[in-house]
Amino acid sequence: MSESTAVELVADAHAIVGEGPVWDPSAGLLVWVDIEGKRIHEFDPATGVDREIEVPQYPGAVVVRASGGYMAAVTDGFASVDRDGRFELIVPVEADVSGNRMNDGKCDPQGRFWAGTTRMTHDLPIGVLHRLDTDLSLHPVVGELWVSNGLDWTADYSRMYFIDSFVQRVDVFDFEPATGAISNRRPLIEVPESWGFPDGMTLDAEGYLWVAFWGSSRVRRFDPEGRLDREITLPVTQVTSCAFGGPDLRDLYITSGARGLDAEALEREPHAGGLFRARPGVQGRPAFEFAG
Repeated sequence: MSESTAVELVADAHAIVGEGPVWDPSAGLLVWVDIEGKRIHEFDPATGVDREIEVPQYPGAVVVRASGGYMAAVTDGFASVDRDGRFELIVPVEADVSGNRMNDGKCDPQGRFWAGTTRMTHDLPIGVLHRLDTDLSLHPVVGELWVSNGLDWTADYSRMYFIDSFVQRVDVFDFEPATGAISNRRPLIEVPESWGFPDGMTLDAEGYLWVAFWGSSRVRRFDPEGRLDREITLPVTQVTSCAFGGPDLRDLYITSGARGLDAEALEREPHAGGLFRARPGVQGRPAFEFAG
């Protein structure tokens, strides 16, 4: 197990809760969000510019839309966001539930948008993982969640990985690509409390899982059986998510947050909330786009 992979700060954005990185190959941009800052970021590695798009609700996740622009999982549901900042709530979610917001999400191989909710105070397990189909029909899939978080699919699309952060576990489901149905939830990785909370995640081209850990300055790589393979150490504690990008999909972009850090902690971590990049020596996979 190695911790020697170099990490580079590429955008000193001071995000409150940076999250949800996704590579847009057509634009050559790494797109990510600051949830509590209500911003979608577009980082251009060719210029080093990190452009911000302000949105009126908390963006828990953003995905590239095949027809152009983005879809975002926001406070009140699924929204369309154009690159010029035009925002429209398309599909409301949990309108009858007070105090919830949408959190992490991702598109599946058929272009459906999966994203879950969490209570803003994280004090009750009333979150739900939702699936937005390409016809804009909404389907609640998994309930009684604390903090619905990272997810991804195996290369053969037979399994879906999923994280509910406060359960301290990475789970796996059987996945039916044609319908989006999931079944047979079981634990893959039991996370020790000393590792922090499992947060966002991605899979590489070898089928290994890369999981970001809030509270422990780490991104950890696991083999498909859940065995720890290696770690990457960052100069910030609140590590939130990761995704492969760049022209060769060999850059691992890592988001972070600064929420709740006091002045002393920020002095130790002046780049908390920044966007980081590593070259871990493996290739990622292209992100799926929303096909609706």
